Amino acid sequence: MPAGDLSASVGKHCVGDIVTTIMTATGFHEGELVVQRQAGVEAEAGRLESMLDSSDLSQGAARFLASQRFAALTGRDHNGLLWVSPLAAPPGFLRGQGGVLHVSTTPRDGDPLHEIQIDQQVGLIAIDFATRRRLRINGELVGADHKSMTVRVDQSYGNCPKYIHRRAIDVACIAALRSKRPGRAALLGPSDRALIATSDTFFLGTSHPTRGSDASHRGGPPGFVRVDSPDGLWWPDFPGNNMFNSYGNLAVDDKAALLFLDFDTGASLQISGTAHVRWTTPGAADDDGAVGRNVAFSVDAVATLAGLAVHK
Repeated sequence: MPAGDLSASVGKHCVGDIVTTIMTATGFHEGELVVQRQAGVEAEAGRLESMLDSSDLSQGAARFLASQRFAALTGRDHNGLLWVSPLAAPPGFLRGQGGVLHVSTTPRDGDPLHEIQIDQQVGLIAIDFATRRRLRINGELVGADHKSMTVRVDQSYGNCPKYIHRRAIDVACIAALRSKRPGRAALLGPSDRALIATSDTFFLGTSHPTRGSDASHRGGPPGFVRVDSPDGLWWPDFPGNNMFNSYGNLAVDDKAALLFLDFDTGASLQISGTAHVRWTTPGAADDDGAVGRNVAFSVDAVATLAGLAVHK
């Protein structure tokens, strides 16, 4: 589907070379407004807010979802911890109809969100790495069993292709059952740090007390996420759409979750903890994006699933 189909179907606004669309009936919340003000982009963000629309998934959004093989889901486990989990299945596993999203898969065995509980707010991002397009959906998980989930959509919006690295998705590799037991820890181990050091992509989960959970994508050069210690890491921010949905959530609720994935083997590293935005001087040391901010993350819990052997 051409990029214009998805954008036009949900409203389009350009900031520089970035195309952003948003659907919501309630506008920016207090955290987003605070971060926009701190970043000095209230006017730019305000122009995006004028494009607000209904929560129904458009025909263009539904077509995009139907062609996807990969998504990331933000939700809470049975203990209330926030996690981001990978979802992979053949095209057709995401089906949008009106204000409902049907998902014909669930988080893998051993994943913290396996057998996820219903009646909670979730966030999902469907991403097409080949075409560098993505669609974020936030809503309530109203149904789930061992093979499917149903989300009542509250908000959906597309994001620009910036920072998305082209790659193939091996559904069988990511979705396959693991023979090794899942790992659980309170700190990052050597293999966790090694995966982070080579990653050019991760997914960020955040939440707001009344607006619900959100899943977003972050990309950069390999190793752009720095690990300071077994319980702490940080990453530089880069210019974006100026809405600050994730960072706005963090301004209100600092609970956060990260997902790092080895796309070759399907190995995953999921981290639950807290995060906050640190404001610096634009162009200072380690300010890779020259925007004057980075994000510090404190680790509370770690979950790992081993990858499959790669035969070359």
